[in-house]
Amino acid sequence: MTAQPIFSAHTGYLFKELPFEERFEAAAAVGFDAVEHPYLETFEPAVIRGLLKKHRLRFAQLSCAFGDLAMGEKGLAALPGRQSEFRATFDSALEFALAVDAPYVHPMAGVPPQGSDADAGSVYLENLHYAVQRTAGTPAKILIEAISERSVPGYALSTLEQACRVQDVFGPGNLSLLFDTFHARATGIDPAQWVAENAYRIGHIHIADHPGRQEPGTGTLDFEPVLSALQAQSFQGAIGFEFTPSANTVESLTFLAAWRARSEIRRRA
Repeated sequence: MTAQPIFSAHTGYLFKELPFEERFEAAAAVGFDAVEHPYLETFEPAVIRGLLKKHRLRFAQLSCAFGDLAMGEKGLAALPGRQSEFRATFDSALEFALAVDAPYVHPMAGVPPQGSDADAGSVYLENLHYAVQRTAGTPAKILIEAISERSVPGYALSTLEQACRVQDVFGPGNLSLLFDTFHARATGIDPAQWVAENAYRIGHIHIADHPGRQEPGTGTLDFEPVLSALQAQSFQGAIGFEFTPSANTVESLTFLAAWRARSEIRRRA
């Protein structure tokens, strides 16, 4: 039997009407195979492992190295002069990821100071080299994501073209792309065509419609060709749902059963 991709609920976006620990049960109840969440510093790995086991879920990917969220920072990896801080936070996140069997760690690039583009690019590659070295010989690998200017102005990695150039430095086996349908469309990319041509680059996918970044069916994206491209390329990673629900989370997921049937995705007991 050919392995199938899994569906992942981004609990930083979905089920926010519930306390964090109850989101695992809610995700499993509507048919998700996995969860993902960026801010786990306040939780012990044993707590997350227990929730995953109880609800028969996986942990799909873990973001890290955000910087000072209270100051509005969006990552450290491309910030000159913050390399020591990056390494410390990355090491902590990798330890957490390995403890909960997360296959990917996503170091956030961040918004470098104006005028520091050349230094930021060099620092970003330096920090990613460190991250790739640290994951060598482990089950976890590195993800990077192109985040559009619309969402985070000045983000150091804002286009898929940039992300591909960075990936080519390290190779898809060491560093994979997190492909986000919303960010792709916001930069003029046809998601289905890009997936068809670049599936080998992708480790994880985020789904959100455009332009409102809500659930499929609320915007202009046609997701049928995206699913067809994933099937044609035998994509076996996680399809994560990172959108802002237009209503109650469960009500916003009415499409999920049809998507699972369309992709022939089976729950793993």
